[in-house]
Amino acid sequence: MVGTPELERGTGVPAHVQIERWLLDAIAGGEMAPGDRLPGERELAARLGVSRMTLRQALATLEHDGVLVRVPGRSGGAFVAEPRIDCDLTGLTGFTEQLRRAHLRAEARVLTAATVPATAQVAAALELAAGEPVHEVARVRSAGRSPVALERSFFPALPGFLEADLGGSLYALLAGAYDLGPRTAVEHLDPVIAGPGEAAELGIAPGAPLMSIERTAYAADGTPVEYARDLFRPDRVRISVRSGVSAPAPPPGRRADP
Repeated sequence: MVGTPELERGTGVPAHVQIERWLLDAIAGGEMAPGDRLPGERELAARLGVSRMTLRQALATLEHDGVLVRVPGRSGGAFVAEPRIDCDLTGLTGFTEQLRRAHLRAEARVLTAATVPATAQVAAALELAAGEPVHEVARVRSAGRSPVALERSFFPALPGFLEADLGGSLYALLAGAYDLGPRTAVEHLDPVIAGPGEAAELGIAPGAPLMSIERTAYAADGTPVEYARDLFRPDRVRISVRSGVSAPAPPPGRRADP
């Protein structure tokens, strides 16, 4: 544990804010690493010369922001959380590439890899008839051996797809082996809670919050190549989308300037 600071009095900056800044600086500077345990509340409050209520206010804020994880019980306490991963939906970059950009190694544990009849929902997304065969692939995605997402994807029944390496980027597989690399997608985000099975795979408690992303991805010619329902841990992944202002459409009957 990094040495505790001497809090400044009479500066107008509340003590709990000073504690938050101190811990954030210690983590950013590498003095505290993910998984490190803070001293107990009584000991840390005494070191800082503050009440336990003031300390708890600072810890609660950092826990809410995903900086700390507090575990109840005798063997629990406050721990430095794993950093959240930025996942940018704007460019349709696969999860493997997203983690590579964050200098993290993406891992995948395959739960299901089978050819199944398409349900009505899957068939509509992939523009097939209900009951036609599709490939279903379910995987737990991890970063640094910590599970962060549960993916369930459906693909057209491409020959040899399930015999390929399904532990890496499936988008790279679609592009390299079938010339069907996704180029556009329609995605819907919804907050949900984890059921018992999902919680067990992701290492969280049942009822914990998750972010659901429902996606239909299309190849360059508009062919649907994937329908997916992914569940992300919001304590480990932050979803972002970039936006901008596009040029207004010309009035009906007028062409846009060349």
